[in-house]
Amino acid sequence: MENKSNFLVISEEPSIFNFLKSISLKDSSDIYFCKKEENIFWIIEKNAIKIVILDSEGDESWDFKLLKLIKAFDPIIEVIVVGMPAASEKIIDWINLGAADYLMKPLQAKTVELILRRLDEKRSLRRETYFIEKKLEKNYIFQGMVGKSPFMLEVFSVIENIAKYFSTVLIVGETGTGKELVAKAIHKLSPGKNKRFIVCDSTAIPENLFESELFGYVKGAFTGADKNKRGLLEEADEGIIFLDEIGDIPPTIQAKLLRVLETHQFRPLGSGETKSVDVRVIVATNRELREEVKKGTFREDLFHRLSKVVIRLPPLRKRLEDVPLLVRYFLEKYTKKFGKPIKGVSREVQKLFLTYDWPGNIRELDNVIESAAIYCKKEFIDIVDLPDNLKKYAASGTHPEFFDKENFSTLENLEKEYITYLMKRNKNNIQKTSRILNISRTTLYAKIHKHDIQGSRN
Repeated sequence: MENKSNFLVISEEPSIFNFLKSISLKDSSDIYFCKKEENIFWIIEKNAIKIVILDSEGDESWDFKLLKLIKAFDPIIEVIVVGMPAASEKIIDWINLGAADYLMKPLQAKTVELILRRLDEKRSLRRETYFIEKKLEKNYIFQGMVGKSPFMLEVFSVIENIAKYFSTVLIVGETGTGKELVAKAIHKLSPGKNKRFIVCDSTAIPENLFESELFGYVKGAFTGADKNKRGLLEEADEGIIFLDEIGDIPPTIQAKLLRVLETHQFRPLGSGETKSVDVRVIVATNRELREEVKKGTFREDLFHRLSKVVIRLPPLRKRLEDVPLLVRYFLEKYTKKFGKPIKGVSREVQKLFLTYDWPGNIRELDNVIESAAIYCKKEFIDIVDLPDNLKKYAASGTHPEFFDKENFSTLENLEKEYITYLMKRNKNNIQKTSRILNISRTTLYAKIHKHDIQGSRN
């Protein structure tokens, strides 16, 4: 019975049931009928129902609730809603709640057969993919970082491999890519995980105070130094110090930091006494330090000392396949924080998120979801809930419009248009496009051939 695509018609009268029995369905499938007041979930479970046809004629609010209950009972069940001709906004509401499609009365045999056949062909793959993803879902979250792209899986692997052995690590990435999260992950997996993790934001410390902040000072070292003060290096003894934006450290401090890395010793400002520390050092930068070395703004010997282990974080625009995971992660965080029943984002927002360049990277996405969650008054975040810059981006027409609100594309046309857009955006790069779509290159080639996408077969 598990291999059957059994159908269940939920309606107050049997006309749709009789109609479906009269058209050509798979011989291995059975079709069942029940009314809305019956024990629907017992029928679904007993008969291994894979596709539900919900007749929406009457109390629409109850039908919305019933659809949500069915999807909660089994997210893989495909629900087709049958109703009277409706406005496009109303159809979007059904789709956002989880409906696979909306069919208008009177039903047309060829249309119904096509949709049912397509759903049946995809059912096995969808169910298999769903359970694989559920099984692997926890692996997509690594020490507070979220990602399943090849870039991030490689980063996770490097962190695991070096955490027990490193003395210095250099993390390179644009602002907002999560460099501090990487540093914290290394700390959690290191032998000193129960020791202190000290953060030094180089951009937040005035140059004339940098030495005293990092190395500390003794009483009388300068005007106002009325007592001894431990520096950040001493506070991090036996633990880890994280120096964020290392490229902004003044040249005089670079020399003293190099001495600490080589000898594990330093002198507090104004002191003649040398102190020893056992500290591991993680540094981060949004600059290319090799270029800074060429410019003479960063010491070459310090660069070589720091770059024994280098972890490069990709910008979000290079790992768009991680965006849905990140959206879900941040949504769970803020729906819990604000106590709002937000289920997800609309299709328009999904498409916008996958085409926007995210100059602020993950930090920007985090802020966008938080802001949208505050403004959202429905179960799904829509364009109207987004910050002004994304509203302008959506209105500018610089992102692809796969369908408008009056004329809906079929799922196959949407797939063709999206693949065409991605191939053009990625300059026909098969590997990059398949990675964004999270499918194999062989599958992508098959889809290009199937949809006859011109100019993409190279």
